[in-house]
Amino acid sequence: MSFWRFLKYELPYIGLVAACFIVASLVYLTDPTMDWHWSTFLYALALLAFVAGAFFVYRYFKSLSAIRRIDSDDAEPLSLESAAYLEAMELMRKAHIHTLNEARFKQREHHDFIISWFHEIKTPISVLRLMQQTSVDKDSLAEELEKIEHYVDQALYYGKLDSFNQDYELHGCDLDALAKRAVKEHARTFIAKKLKAEVDTKPLTVQSDSKWLRFIVNQLITNSLKYTEPGGKITIETRESAKEKLLIVRDNGIGIESKDLPRVFNRGFTGTNGRTHMKSTGMGLYLAQQLANKLGHYLTCSSIAGEYTEFVIHFPKHHDLYAATVGRAPKREEGSD
Repeated sequence: MSFWRFLKYELPYIGLVAACFIVASLVYLTDPTMDWHWSTFLYALALLAFVAGAFFVYRYFKSLSAIRRIDSDDAEPLSLESAAYLEAMELMRKAHIHTLNEARFKQREHHDFIISWFHEIKTPISVLRLMQQTSVDKDSLAEELEKIEHYVDQALYYGKLDSFNQDYELHGCDLDALAKRAVKEHARTFIAKKLKAEVDTKPLTVQSDSKWLRFIVNQLITNSLKYTEPGGKITIETRESAKEKLLIVRDNGIGIESKDLPRVFNRGFTGTNGRTHMKSTGMGLYLAQQLANKLGHYLTCSSIAGEYTEFVIHFPKHHDLYAATVGRAPKREEGSD
């Protein structure tokens, strides 16, 4: 930074010094009791110029030092304005680091999910290849294809999670019809595992997106099917209270350890069951909770290891997301489901 450029930014201070000297000179000049001496005036002017020059030279080198140390933690601001800029830069730096860490975390989670997903989908593909070499059972073939479809859907929904607001349409959804359709879609697995499906629902309308809500319900049923032993039972029921409507999926399977229960909806969390019973990406329940929250609902889970697991979708009556977004929710083309 050149000295003349520095003086350009110091013009207010130079003007202040000059104004103070002129005011003092005018006071002496207009006082009738004092004699005006030009030699004294010029001497005072020279002294003032020397002091002002020394002050601005000091400020110049101080500014140069501050500029060189601007990235240092002990940088010293020379004015209130520079202090405010330093604080703003520090806040921006912290926000940048926070955003960068979030991006790295998401990138790592995406990578982990993709690796786990590849391992998951290889199993039904391997089974299909074995079927090619033996007699093909239609029911077994359909079951493996359903698994592949489920894993593909899970990856697609995971990919759409960040752009959810571009692909949803809120309208009245009948929980009774939705629950029965979900059970029908999993009928083959119920039969294969000799599980009993008990649907105790009644017509109950909630504001939601049928496609996304169906995925959430399917994920809860899939989770129950995965961890319920042959001969067990899965119950789906609806309830209504003064504050909310509920859709409940309950099974009498292996349950969830109490230490794992608070983290079942965490991204990538598999828990004891996911590690000991079968491979799991730990993304299904996370996706279900995230999508429920975006729709204005939320999920809860209660369980006792070895006895039961119960998932509840809560539809609060006093949080009508449809009323807030009607007219703004983008519509999907017919047949996009």
